Amino acid sequence: MAEVCGVEGCGKEAVRSLSINKVREAGLDAKPSGRRIYLCKEHYKEYKKRRKKLDRLERMRWKHV
Repeated sequence: MAEVCGVEGCGKEAVRSLSINKVREAGLDAKPSGRRIYLCKEHYKEYKKRRKKLDRLERMRWKHV
């Protein structure tokens, strides 16, 4: 059986499994279920975009310390 996306309101087939903490840090509305969450293609793409912004800000902060 294929896993389904763990984002609230989505029931599409999942393509990736990630840490639920990282997904929540990125701002996606994840259903609470264990340590990992499955994401469909669209939500994984959204996660990558949001994570990229957060990582860029974090690296900029390291430069100025």
